[in-house]
Amino acid sequence: MKSNKQKAYLALVVTSLLWGTTWVVSKIGVEKTPAFEVASIRQFSGGIIYVSFFLLFKKLPLPTAKQFRWLFIMAILMFVSSNGIATWALKYIPSGLAALIAALYPLSVVLIEMVFYKNNKISWSTFIGLFLGIAGIALVFYDNAFHNHTEGFWFGVCLSLVAMITWAMATIFIARKKTELNPYYATGWQMLISSFIMFLIVLISGDHIPISSIPLQTWGALAYLVAAGSLFAFVAFIYSMKNLEPGIAALYAYINPIVAILVGSLIINEKLTMNIILGSLITLVGVYLVNRSLKTLK
Repeated sequence: MKSNKQKAYLALVVTSLLWGTTWVVSKIGVEKTPAFEVASIRQFSGGIIYVSFFLLFKKLPLPTAKQFRWLFIMAILMFVSSNGIATWALKYIPSGLAALIAALYPLSVVLIEMVFYKNNKISWSTFIGLFLGIAGIALVFYDNAFHNHTEGFWFGVCLSLVAMITWAMATIFIARKKTELNPYYATGWQMLISSFIMFLIVLISGDHIPISSIPLQTWGALAYLVAAGSLFAFVAFIYSMKNLEPGIAALYAYINPIVAILVGSLIINEKLTMNIILGSLITLVGVYLVNRSLKTLK
């Protein structure tokens, strides 16, 4: 049991580090290749591995028509919008900022629940968390936008916010519309379905390059994203969730942005100032308070 616990903590560290670095590697991947093309290839590769494993080795049946409808909606929310648009945003904003915006999704869950589902069971710590989250991210925005302005910065911020909000919507949808599918098998199908949708987007928009013209830099990034992000980190995440208390296992969500900010500054020379560090920490404290208050209300 003690051995399992130690392995679970190691798995948590692996999850946090690998998923944190995927933001930086995704930015490297989209530097010379259209974002939706990168996202499409990544999700197809990860999806085909997961689906093949469960079909061939676990002998799971194909999803029913009803389950496919659920999978299609989740593929759009979680992978086409959340992952695809978040990848597109990396063309315009630093990877650390993109990771930090993505971490704000619990705040969006609270706001969506309040506005659309009339959930009034909100504690004072939730409001304090919302305030800190917004104040912290504003400080990071200020330092990035007004002291190191780049073309398309605010467009990238808007894309990241859309991706984060759709992830929050997917979280609510999963809670309210459950399915009996194995969650990891379902994730594989969502990846696979989303890859075809994004490929259609790429074809219709004309924003793509021939496969033979994709540079080695992008292929290297894709190999890392599939192997480290979609496979190793996901398996480590599952293991940590099974063997650690939920509150501890969820710590990866607060470590990811910090890893992305530090690795981005070291590898691709993204700006790192005291304002960005302070704003990030304030934001993550706010997100933590919101998360904790939500769990208390359940």
